[in-house]
Amino acid sequence: MTSTTIKKTVFFAASREVVWSFLTEKDKLAQWFHAPERDLEEGQEYTLARKNEQGVFIPQIWGKVLTMDAPNKLVYTFIIDPFGDAETTVTWMLEDAASGTRLTLIHEGIAEATGPMAMSLLTALDNGWDKHFDDLRKATQ
Repeated sequence: MTSTTIKKTVFFAASREVVWSFLTEKDKLAQWFHAPERDLEEGQEYTLARKNEQGVFIPQIWGKVLTMDAPNKLVYTFIIDPFGDAETTVTWMLEDAASGTRLTLIHEGIAEATGPMAMSLLTALDNGWDKHFDDLRKATQ
């Protein structure tokens, strides 16, 4: 892991199974992140879209699901427009913690994907993940 890897750990007052469902199921992902076309599936490509002011869905994030070990670990490639064709990797690890879940996110490959834009994208992604974690916490309550 390099010094440009984003690593965050957050806690949820919900079981690993519940948190997992919000990481992988179409309708639940749309509540806190971006809307996929279908549930995430191992080995399958995915696209997550956001709704613009006119109500049109715009692709925001895309990639391929590499690992699904329910409800323990999810790994997928993560591509956004500023990365061009370069892939980064997002790993989600779920652990039991005090009648809830400890969720760790590791987002790797950002500097390699962005070159001289690395710091501006690191700070944008870091802030974005914080916002999404707040939304996920609200959704799982």
